[in-house]
Amino acid sequence: MKAIVIYYSYGGNTRRIAQAAARELGADIAEIKTVVPYAGSYDDVVDQGQTEVNSGFCPEIEPLNARLEDYDTVILGSPVWWYTFAPAMHSFLRQANLTGKTVFPFATNGGWLGHTLKDFASACPGAQVRQGLNVRFNGDRQITPDAEISRWIHAIH
Repeated sequence: MKAIVIYYSYGGNTRRIAQAAARELGADIAEIKTVVPYAGSYDDVVDQGQTEVNSGFCPEIEPLNARLEDYDTVILGSPVWWYTFAPAMHSFLRQANLTGKTVFPFATNGGWLGHTLKDFASACPGAQVRQGLNVRFNGDRQITPDAEISRWIHAIH
């Protein structure tokens, strides 16, 4: 199995989980970055995120430093923005061809997962999307136990 963790992180929580997964799996890792970073207060970004999600907006993202054809397993991570994955992940998924890949999604959130994991499955046509993981936070404090995250990661092997 050749695996890569591809993630978008706004506040750092998703990055933390992505790095743990890559480390435990011995996988490569790549971060999705928007060309124009989100700016302003947390509330400003939340408002902008709501507008983007509701309109289906896909921000321009920087080229990913990875060749997807080199991997058979893709772990995707995103924070939940208005009950789905972040617009930057939406941009990536619209550009990426994950046909024939096995995909394991995870989402970080401080409230409600919404339909994020179902949306990952819908956005990955031709891929075999496996059981996802919901990782809860309260601010920067992780609520989901490390053991639950480790069990999910080890199930990917």
